[in-house]
Amino acid sequence: MKKTIQSKNAPAPIGPYSQAVQTGNMVFVSGQIALDAETGEMVDENISKETQKVMENIKAVLQEAGAGMNNIVKSSIFLSDMNNFNHVNAVYSNYFEENPPARETVEVSRLPKDVSVEISVIAVLD
Repeated sequence: MKKTIQSKNAPAPIGPYSQAVQTGNMVFVSGQIALDAETGEMVDENISKETQKVMENIKAVLQEAGAGMNNIVKSSIFLSDMNNFNHVNAVYSNYFEENPPARETVEVSRLPKDVSVEISVIAVLD
């Protein structure tokens, strides 16, 4: 069985997909970008602020599913410019005090709404 997860504290999907889907004890969070859930505006002052908003959106979706950042086992990071790798890592690392999840980071030619970073995660519930 699958259950869709929808948090009011994260931006609504901009297409035909769910913020997250839970099946069994696994939660698959769709790619999050730096949209502010309250205003609908992009947080794009710089790559660090953008990454922080993305991570906070992920955190909000996971909380709705009864999980936290420590439940993440896999992350996928998509960057429009690999030169931002170190800036994204600096922010991303603040969300994982120990035992960070497995992940890959790839550069892509373009992301939704022309953002600089999009991150999706898979979490396992306790």
